[in-house]
Amino acid sequence: MAFAGIALSAETLILASTTSTDNTGLFGYIHPDFTKKTGITVYVIAVGTGKALEIAKNGDADVVMVHARELEDKFIADGYGVNRKDVMYNDFVIIGPKDDPAGIKGMKSPAEALKKIAESDVVFVSRGDKSGTHVKELDIWKLAGVDPQGQKWYIETGRGMAETLIMINDIEKAYTLCDRATYNSFTADGKIDFPILVEGDPILFNPYGVIAVNPKTYPHVNYDGAMKYINWITSKEVQKMIGNFKDKNGNPLFIPDAK
Repeated sequence: MAFAGIALSAETLILASTTSTDNTGLFGYIHPDFTKKTGITVYVIAVGTGKALEIAKNGDADVVMVHARELEDKFIADGYGVNRKDVMYNDFVIIGPKDDPAGIKGMKSPAEALKKIAESDVVFVSRGDKSGTHVKELDIWKLAGVDPQGQKWYIETGRGMAETLIMINDIEKAYTLCDRATYNSFTADGKIDFPILVEGDPILFNPYGVIAVNPKTYPHVNYDGAMKYINWITSKEVQKMIGNFKDKNGNPLFIPDAK
């Protein structure tokens, strides 16, 4: 447990979240405002959505921010979470080599694009970590009618989006599925140089939700702090901050949509 040894109290809050929200710098941008208004310090555990929910299921987090709606709904139905709220969204994109050896540039269907990558034997790098991005990728493979597991061209990193993008950069001739926020942030910082090849299909929609860990299941969690966090991040003021958070090229990374 990352926070073993830290004296946690009502003045601290453990947030288990996706890597994209942390890798882009969003939390570093908005969390000082929460601490200033509440006196509560937020400790972020940045992992994939699947791992974030597992941490919360063990009672090792107070609140989660994730992006895999089906897993979120099951998390709540199983009694681990309460009071889910929409926070923001962006979309996924398929990126790859500039010379696009699989010939997917401009394709409208992500499933047809993955099918074409499979047929071309060009490397596809998957996060393979049960993250929201990984879950979405598997959904698209299923639609494509292709099982990539065990194929020589299919590599699973078991790591976050940042590490996966760095691997893609090293391999050069490889494709992957990436959330647009991390893609824009890493491109603006000069860390990667890959074009977006497929985008815009409704299946690529990427909504983020915040959920308090159920205090009836885990009485020790900081539920009061979790609800302050949820009310804060869905407030008009913080939603405006999220909308104003941009990369170095001025591109917004997340679109606020709290109701």
